[in-house]
Amino acid sequence: MPYPLLPSMLSTQLGLDAAASIIDFDVDGVLRPVLALGLASVREEWEQAPHQHRKGQLLYAIRGVIHCEVESGVWIVPPQCAVWIPGGLMHAAQGVGEAECYCLFVEPAMAPALPAVCCTLAVSPLLRELIVKAAGFPTLTTLHGAQERLVATLLDELAAAPVEDLHLPMPRDARLRRLAALLLAQPADKGTLAEWASRIGMSERSMTRQSLAEMGMSVGRWRRQLHVIIALQRLAQGHSVKKIALELGYENTSGFVTMFRKAVGKPPARYLAERETH
Repeated sequence: MPYPLLPSMLSTQLGLDAAASIIDFDVDGVLRPVLALGLASVREEWEQAPHQHRKGQLLYAIRGVIHCEVESGVWIVPPQCAVWIPGGLMHAAQGVGEAECYCLFVEPAMAPALPAVCCTLAVSPLLRELIVKAAGFPTLTTLHGAQERLVATLLDELAAAPVEDLHLPMPRDARLRRLAALLLAQPADKGTLAEWASRIGMSERSMTRQSLAEMGMSVGRWRRQLHVIIALQRLAQGHSVKKIALELGYENTSGFVTMFRKAVGKPPARYLAERETH
């Protein structure tokens, strides 16, 4: 990948034989339009190296938090959400916290209504049950009858799933990439926009204009989105809200909680707790 993984990702190793088996498993060699696989009781950290396959992939987290990284950005998958990765797209993934997750592989011809770009999707209770049921089907046999009808319903529900704004876009401009790398390495950096612009050899106005053009958001909003992603990662690891706030450079817990609530609609601990009991 052309940019660093999120903080603490670099030191993790693949910690699950089942996760490794999915990488080694030739999903494109299975002559079936939809294939669902379940991973339960995952250790606290696991990582998949960059890879790609013809089939599109849905990574769904029931417990724990999954990060998915492609060249254009980073997606976070909190509990009861999933990340959709179109077929042929190089991607890497990592799980944080004790996790239970499912992988759904879909032939491109079977998913014309699914997004053509990587995105995070909300998973309804019905879609969740359809994914879990499909994961129990025999892996190498052809689907018939009720199984085939269930998969058709699953694809319809998946196409209707709402997109969640849990995406950290990455810029193409080399100077903005340097700034992104700096903030990824030091998310608590309290520099001003003028100071950040000076570090990467841009004027503040040019940096702001280029950021909006390439990422659809200001540098300040990008940094807040980074803090939300890191916070969810840390919460899944069991860190307290107070500790996370201090690690991210906030003067007090209330300032951090206010930022998080504005970003996702709920305070951090309740946001994750409600999803894990969904």
